[in-house]
Amino acid sequence: MRSAKRQRQLGSLFVNGTLFILVIAWTVPTLGIFVSSFRNRDAISNTPWWNVLPHRTWETVATFSPTELNLDPSGVMDIEGVRGTFEELRNGVQNGDTRVIWIGNRRLGRIEVQKPGWSVDWNFSLDNYRQVLGGQSFEFTRPDGTVSVVPGDNMTRAFLNSLAVAVPSTVIPILIAAFAAYGFAWMNFPGRRVMFITVVALLVVPLQIALLPILRDYTKLQLNGTFLAIWLAHTGFGLALAIYLLYNYISQLPREMLESAFIDGASHFTVFIRLVLPLSVPALASFAIFQFLWVWNDYLVALIFLGGNPEFELVTQRMAAIVGSRGSEWHLLTAGAFVSMILPLIVFFSLQRYFVRGLMAGSVKG
Repeated sequence: MRSAKRQRQLGSLFVNGTLFILVIAWTVPTLGIFVSSFRNRDAISNTPWWNVLPHRTWETVATFSPTELNLDPSGVMDIEGVRGTFEELRNGVQNGDTRVIWIGNRRLGRIEVQKPGWSVDWNFSLDNYRQVLGGQSFEFTRPDGTVSVVPGDNMTRAFLNSLAVAVPSTVIPILIAAFAAYGFAWMNFPGRRVMFITVVALLVVPLQIALLPILRDYTKLQLNGTFLAIWLAHTGFGLALAIYLLYNYISQLPREMLESAFIDGASHFTVFIRLVLPLSVPALASFAIFQFLWVWNDYLVALIFLGGNPEFELVTQRMAAIVGSRGSEWHLLTAGAFVSMILPLIVFFSLQRYFVRGLMAGSVKG
């Protein structure tokens, strides 16, 4: 008995420890991206993002000019009790809690006397987001006071395009799948079992094999490069999973409740609208999360059916273009990454209370 209890405790400790590690592994990089998106180019290049937390650093307490101190950079120099050559001072020479460092070259440099102290780097700015979201030229001031004008990345249009694609591509398959799941669960018609088995079998078919045939059909119908094309594609690709998930939930609804409605004269449509849909909110919400995240993060389907037209460019396509053109500018890439993930995060956290309930529907019987 005691051994079984100890095994349960060890099992619980292992599960909780694993979950804690996974949460840390996901949260820390996300926090780093979030913080970096508000820091300027120079701050990202010269200091790590965790400098926003209190940390020990060298703070400058005095600055001298080598000319004022009458120093000879070609020999050994004595400065504030510290002795070293120019090369040694360039790297900083420490004596106790005092460090002397030579900033710049031999002729025009300066000498800084530093002491250790606690510091935080909260020099945040919204310039990265303004440049990423803006579509025209963007003007910003560098830390040294110079003003630069650069083109914006116009993620606002891509964000709105992704919204125009993701919302219908989520609502349409949910509506169709809910009707189909109700039909498979509560209606009798010829071929029902065969049709349901066919739907389940489609779950294992990779969408990549269907891209070329659909592209040829779209070309004949002149649908390529339109929102209608990608709505239909995402609806078809998501229907099998949607029907399967919703069937598992709707088929477990109490039979007595639906039979009472039929006895009172309700039609199938009335039962579906008045009873099934309100009771199926957890399953609908869980699939809505799946489908919205899949469509929002999709790149392959959008690239094939929308093409490279800038007017219909989505967030994923815009991000790929930014990575290609600004691959070393992390201050813009982190801001763009957060613009692309902010809406999926809002959708997930607003519907996450239904997520587990919807996924568990039909898997266990109480």
